[in-house]
Amino acid sequence: MARAHHISVRYLHRLFEAEGITVARFIKQRRLDQCARELARRSPSPPTVSSIAGRWGFVNAAHFSRTFRAVHGHSPVQWRALRTATEQEAVRLTGPAGQD
Repeated sequence: MARAHHISVRYLHRLFEAEGITVARFIKQRRLDQCARELARRSPSPPTVSSIAGRWGFVNAAHFSRTFRAVHGHSPVQWRALRTATEQEAVRLTGPAGQD
């Protein structure tokens, strides 16, 4: 990333420090966001969760699932089901609104 922007690695870390996030955390968040975006796509033959995770650099499916859940509040499989479900199906999956 530093090389692409023609800055030193040290300066790159300093820029992120000013924003209150590490470079590694920023990159991981971007990768997880891309995974979430792919999981939410409707497709007649969607790619597997493992293939999406692998495409974004997560080589261990269990680690990916734990990390994804920690950030998005749902497992990748649940995320996909909720994002691709119709409104009626989403209510069935999560329960009616207001029932906490």
